[in-house]
Amino acid sequence: MADVIRMPRMSDTMEEGNIVGWLKNVGDTVEPGDVLAEVETDKATMELESYQDGVLLYIGVKEGPVPVDGVLAVIGEEGEDYKAALAAAEAEATPAAPAEESAPVSEPVAAVASTASTPSVSEPVHVPAANDLRIKASPLAKKMAAEAGIDISTVTGSGDQGRIVKKDIEAYLKDKPASDAESTTEEQVKVPAFSLNGQSRASEDIPLSQMRKTIARRLGESKFSAPHFYLTIEINMDRAIEARKQLNEVSPVRLSFNDLVVKAAAAALKQHPAVNSSWLGDKIRRNGDIHIGVAVAVDEGLLVPVIKHADLKTMAQINVEVKELAAKAKIRKLQPAEMQGNTFTISNLGMFGIEEFTAIINPPDACILAVGGIVQKPIVKDGEIVPGNMMKVTLSCDHRVVDGATGAKFLQTLKSMLEAPIRLLV
Repeated sequence: MADVIRMPRMSDTMEEGNIVGWLKNVGDTVEPGDVLAEVETDKATMELESYQDGVLLYIGVKEGPVPVDGVLAVIGEEGEDYKAALAAAEAEATPAAPAEESAPVSEPVAAVASTASTPSVSEPVHVPAANDLRIKASPLAKKMAAEAGIDISTVTGSGDQGRIVKKDIEAYLKDKPASDAESTTEEQVKVPAFSLNGQSRASEDIPLSQMRKTIARRLGESKFSAPHFYLTIEINMDRAIEARKQLNEVSPVRLSFNDLVVKAAAAALKQHPAVNSSWLGDKIRRNGDIHIGVAVAVDEGLLVPVIKHADLKTMAQINVEVKELAAKAKIRKLQPAEMQGNTFTISNLGMFGIEEFTAIINPPDACILAVGGIVQKPIVKDGEIVPGNMMKVTLSCDHRVVDGATGAKFLQTLKSMLEAPIRLLV
C-alpha cells in the first residue's frame, strides 16, 4: 500500500517548511534512512529522511513552502496506483499556496508535460552553474562548499534546473585532484562543523541514597533557615610551617596542617565561647565542651566525625583520631555516637588546591570554618616585599547566635595562634 509522506514538524515553532531541493527523483528506489529532500525550517535547513522503503512514485512540490502535515510525496511499490491514497490525503491536508516554481499538487510531477524549458523532476537537467546569472544551490550545499573552501561556481549541479545540492558537493570533493587539495591556502582551510551524527550520549538518573537524602534535607534546612553571613581572614603560615617541621622531628606520628588548624580552633573556641554555641530553636546553648566535627568526603557525600574534647588533646592524639574516624567514614563504618555532639565544624579543601570557599553550617552548630590551601605569594613585611605562605579561612556564622564582631574576634585569635604556634603550648 502506498505511503503518503507529509511535512513533519521539525521544530516546536515550525508552521511550514520550505522545500529547497529534492535529492531523490520520481522512480528512484528509497530505503529507510535515505535523505529525500532538504527542508528549510524557521530555525535551520534540515534533511527529510524516509522511514519507508519502496519507490518514489510522486513529488507534490518541487520547491517552495508546504504547511506542516501538507502532502510532500508518495512512496509505494513500482507501478502501484497511488491516486486514491493521494486524493484522500489531499482532502485532509491544508492546501499549500503553490510556489512560483512549484508543480500543481493535483498532478504527479513525473506526468507533467514539458513545456519549452520546464523539465520533470524525474529527469534531472545537468546545467553548469556558471552558465546561469545566479548560482542555484541549496543552503546546505552552500554551507558545505564554504566549509571545504570550494568555489561553488565550479560545481556542476544535478538538481532541478541545475541546482547544486549536497550530493554534488560530496561528488566534487571525492573527485577533486590531490594537487587542488595541496594548493588550498591557509585562509581557505575551515574547521569541520561539530556533529554527533544525530546521536546523543546517554544520561543517567542516579537514585538518591539515604545519606544523600539526609544531607540534602539537613543542609537545605540549615541554608534556608539559618541567616548565614561570612567572614574571611588571611593567615601567614610561615611560622606554622616551621613549627610543623620541628614538631614532626619529635612527634610519634606525622602531623598535618589540618591537625594544627583543629588544635588552634579548639584553643580559640575556649577564648570565645559564644562561637562554641548551638541554636536550639527557643534558646541558645553555650557549650561547655569543645567537640569539633571534621568534614570527610566519601563517595555519596560528606560525613562529619567528631573529635571530642579537642581542646584537651595533643596534636598527635588529634591526628590519630582523625585518621581512624576518616578511615571508618570511607567504608561506612562510623557509629552514630562518633558523628554526634559537635559544637563546631571544620571543612578543609586546601589539599584540593582550593584557595577560598564558603561552607554551609552543620546544625546545630552556630559556625563552620572553611579552610583553603597555603599559597606562596608576595607580601609586605617590615616595609619590604618578601615571599609569604598565606592561607585564607572563612567563618560561616548563624546570625541568630553570632554577631559580626564576635566572629571577627574569634578569627583574630585563630590567626594569632597559627602565626605564633608557640601559643598553642601555653
